[in-house]
Amino acid sequence: MLHSIRNTFSLGFKSLWNRRGTAALTLASIAVSAALLSVVDRVRTDAQVSFANTISGTDLIIGARSGDLNLLLYSVFRIGNPTNNISWNSFETIAERREVDWLIPISLGDAHKGFRVLGTNLDYFEHYQYADGRTLDLSDGSTFTRATDAVIGAEVAERLGYEIGQPIVISHGLTATSFVTHDDNPFTVVGVLARTGTPVDRTVHISLAGMDLIHAGPGEFSLPSSLDSYEPDAITAVFVGLKSRVAVFSVQRFLNEYEREPLSAVIPGVALQQLWGLIGVAEYALLGVSAMVVLAGVLGLLATLLVSLNERRREMSVLRSVGARPGHVFSLLLSEAALLAFLGALAGLLAVQLAVILVRPYALAEFGIQLSVGLRVFDFAVLAGILLIAVLVSIIPAWRAYRNSLADGLTVKI
Repeated sequence: MLHSIRNTFSLGFKSLWNRRGTAALTLASIAVSAALLSVVDRVRTDAQVSFANTISGTDLIIGARSGDLNLLLYSVFRIGNPTNNISWNSFETIAERREVDWLIPISLGDAHKGFRVLGTNLDYFEHYQYADGRTLDLSDGSTFTRATDAVIGAEVAERLGYEIGQPIVISHGLTATSFVTHDDNPFTVVGVLARTGTPVDRTVHISLAGMDLIHAGPGEFSLPSSLDSYEPDAITAVFVGLKSRVAVFSVQRFLNEYEREPLSAVIPGVALQQLWGLIGVAEYALLGVSAMVVLAGVLGLLATLLVSLNERRREMSVLRSVGARPGHVFSLLLSEAALLAFLGALAGLLAVQLAVILVRPYALAEFGIQLSVGLRVFDFAVLAGILLIAVLVSIIPAWRAYRNSLADGLTVKI
């Protein structure tokens, strides 16, 4: 039995080799189809994991009254702008609640050569977490101790070639090119954070005192003796860690009903699910388009087999004349389709792996997406699915070849 199957596939391979031009085009079509389906699903799942890993261990994010997604996007992903600031008095009121374990104040609004600048305090380096509880680590240098110190993300250091001691000038606004720079108050890079695969890599971190320093007029600001004791007038948002997650809804309700100023408090995980829910429609639309491309590739295989069938009637008749049974002819067509589908899908999936290895650093640097390397369960499902569909559709030309008689194949029709 195994010997017969091996002979059938061997004969099918030789037959395809004799028609290698047409077979190569069909194989390429299937490879592109499989690659497209694999790429769409890989980017979809890896993007979702990367987004979920951006922030961890933070129970609430507090900002000025706005939509949940807007607050999440500008505070965590550095996308967009806040609607307003939060007063420091409100920050202190929140800190006094017994449910609160720690707070991280952040201030946004400036940039350095296209990279966002974030003002915060030393609690940021102690309590900010990502990827299921991983904390921030320094690959070089230390955290800031002076108002003019800066700690940069790994991507900032790599893209701009910065090292410890590098002087930098912060610009007003968020674009790469700005006509308003705070060059009268330059900063010095004192630390470089280890790569995280999150927006932290693309952020320049300065102290809250440093943020106020660059926006103060001449003689309006005096450097504080200690960064820990510095209290700004206002901040952009607050990351909150609670002593018990059971209290998250009561604290959220208190903040959303806060009377002194309009605030919004969002749960990061819930907001991320809302964000992904909006993107989900486009995800499945892309998957649907990719599936249709796969179907088109398999139908192209069917068309190729049907078109070549009339040209191969004499070949089939010769096989029958040397002892091949109709079942052998049937299995030969099936084996050719299976070989084309398997080799095409495998080539497409391997091409995706190569492409992922090449674009992985770029995807991480530009979009913060950590692309996974290696074949996944979905890839094997694509391979098996394409193989099964190809075998099923090839039954039609295989059945026609089965029905062709020896006399029909050898008779020349005029």
